[in-house]
Amino acid sequence: MSPELIWFALGLIVAGLAAGFVGGLFGIGGGIVIVPALYFVFTALGVDEAVRMHVAVGTSLSTIIATSWRSLSAHTKAGAVDFTVLRSWTPWISFGALLGAVAAGLANTEALLAIFGGGLLLIAAQMGLASLNWRVFSELPRGIARALIAGALGLLSAMMGIGGGAIGVTVMTLCGRPIHQAVATASGFGAAIAIPAAIGYAIVGWGHGGLPPWSLGFVNIAGFVFLALLTMITAPIGARLAHKLPQLTLKRAFAVVLAIIALNMLREAFS
Repeated sequence: MSPELIWFALGLIVAGLAAGFVGGLFGIGGGIVIVPALYFVFTALGVDEAVRMHVAVGTSLSTIIATSWRSLSAHTKAGAVDFTVLRSWTPWISFGALLGAVAAGLANTEALLAIFGGGLLLIAAQMGLASLNWRVFSELPRGIARALIAGALGLLSAMMGIGGGAIGVTVMTLCGRPIHQAVATASGFGAAIAIPAAIGYAIVGWGHGGLPPWSLGFVNIAGFVFLALLTMITAPIGARLAHKLPQLTLKRAFAVVLAIIALNMLREAFS
């Protein structure tokens, strides 16, 4: 095995273990870790700049299917998931995710980097500065408002390659839901986003030049297998710890790390 492939495998191992744990612990989806990790691994391996961010996002989404399922199962055992919210939001989230995959296929690398970096910076600000006691509404939106918010959640998450947990947790807590219930329920948004979005990335990237080996469109199969297996191992560990550790302290510390990653991605976009 060549040195490049060895480093690629090591990068996948670290990203996979970390992403699963982070996804389960914070309910934010492992894509926040996987996308920048894959992007810089692809950069180091010399993957075509025109497609490396697309493949990083598409591959990340494919792995979130497994991460979300494992996290949701662990949170369900803890009795914290609101399945009524999950059922009513899922169709709109999935529709938005499919639109996001199509939009990403039309966007260039710099646009995707800017979207990811900007979105991640907002997530970091929310995690680091928001209070768990902030409330804007007494209940979650219904009707057209629910469709628009859920659809936008799916679209942005698909373009960033994340599971939608960070946005979903914010919406639910601002609407009066307890933080543990919000984290648990939002962990189920991942599959609603990842399944249609990953299929969309595979289709829009089909036959595109410059793709890394073992890719179906913008989804790298090697990355999917490696990362999916590893995230499935650590996601339930993070989910169990979420009910025991001081969330506010952890979130603020992790927000600093996210802000650094976000600024680096924005530097890549505009350099």
